[in-house]
Amino acid sequence: MHVLKSRWKTEEKGVRYYGLRNKWSLFHNYIPLGKRQRELLLSLPKELTAKEKRILGKRLLGTVVVEEKDNPKIPKSLEEARFCKDCAANDFMIPGLEFDERGLCPICQMKEETKELRSIVPLVHEIPKAEKSRFDVALFYTGGKDSTYLLYLLSKKMGLRVLALTWEIPYMSRSAKESIEEAKRIFPKVEFLSRKMLDEDLRKIYRRLMSLSENVCACPSLAYVLFYPELVELGVPYFLAGNEPAQILGLYFNHMAPKSAYRIWKSKVFLLLYNLGRVLTLRPPLRNGGLHTLLTMKQLAYGDNPLKNMAGYRNELVAHVVEAIHEVPSLLKPLTRAIRRSSWTGRVPSFVQIDLDEAAGGSYDWRKVMEMLEKEAGYRPPESMRKGLHTSCRIERCKEHTQFIRFYEMRSTMIPFSALEMAIASQGRNLSREEAIAEIKEELGFSLEEVPECRIMKAYLEED
Repeated sequence: MHVLKSRWKTEEKGVRYYGLRNKWSLFHNYIPLGKRQRELLLSLPKELTAKEKRILGKRLLGTVVVEEKDNPKIPKSLEEARFCKDCAANDFMIPGLEFDERGLCPICQMKEETKELRSIVPLVHEIPKAEKSRFDVALFYTGGKDSTYLLYLLSKKMGLRVLALTWEIPYMSRSAKESIEEAKRIFPKVEFLSRKMLDEDLRKIYRRLMSLSENVCACPSLAYVLFYPELVELGVPYFLAGNEPAQILGLYFNHMAPKSAYRIWKSKVFLLLYNLGRVLTLRPPLRNGGLHTLLTMKQLAYGDNPLKNMAGYRNELVAHVVEAIHEVPSLLKPLTRAIRRSSWTGRVPSFVQIDLDEAAGGSYDWRKVMEMLEKEAGYRPPESMRKGLHTSCRIERCKEHTQFIRFYEMRSTMIPFSALEMAIASQGRNLSREEAIAEIKEELGFSLEEVPECRIMKAYLEED
């Protein structure tokens, strides 16, 4: 008996794989079908004749169509899952995860090929003092582990004048709130600026997001919308977001950023040609990172670039956030004005990144970083000491759960972000494989049953 292999799904014009394939087939997740091939796939399960096997051909037979006895079963819990030999990746939290003959997942198979993929915005080692602004740099600050580490690094170690920008989401964790208050006491060179949206507007956005993504995660995109006009008005030359190495590399394995996106900012020729185009259109040249800023803000204001989507690098999460933001048009007016003004004047804050692995002495060890921040930055860790990923939000488990369920049921092509990040972090030894597995089992939302945090998320939406 022949069947459609697990994690393959027939679509109108092709068949798509929902999973993460081995190195030699990585991202080869879609195969176009002829009419007769599609009809055959839709007729499965059945015994195939020799003629039907010829219609399917070598590309489909054995890869997309297999004998029932060879069809892999999808685990229904972490206890049933197969784990990678070298990291915390497993085929429950990433259903459709493949392994090579050594028992390694694709992330570990690609370790050498991806070790240089450090950032999709320019990496900097130093940030110069600003001559025309009260601030040298701005930081999108949540009170979580990663943004607190950057705050410590920028203010205490580098001695910069920092503008810390906090969007007060209704789901901010208690530990994050306490960390922010302690930071205000400890860092005298930091000016703290926070914004809280009108509940009426935020619920409009969240309800639209719920209909699209089944969760309300809009960070950090909505924070960019709120604060970009402020950055332009104050003339802040640089800004950073609290993204750690595992989050950045996760975009590649989720097929949201090609390798070229991690390299193009290094090209002086590209920046020169881009700035030449600006000069020819009577606009001042930009610093490295300015183009990334304009692209980010324009995506939020006007939507995704169609060429990016055509190339297959659509970020579903951001696309849904952008659509939801447009439920409140008045929110976008200050952003579009700031985009036009900064582009024509050349006062575009440069979006940059600091390599946290390098800054931490070779490895951004989550446990050591949190211990250091408790002593040096007043950081308050989450209530569970096992929690190292995404420490500032009370409904993070709900986001993980909803992303996981949508992917598990093959309703979304987006692999759960936390699943990739935990695998990458344990491979890069930001925490041990054993610590990562324990956190996955005890703290994260990889469950076929709804997690309690989803009730917290929905409660806010149900309020008047």
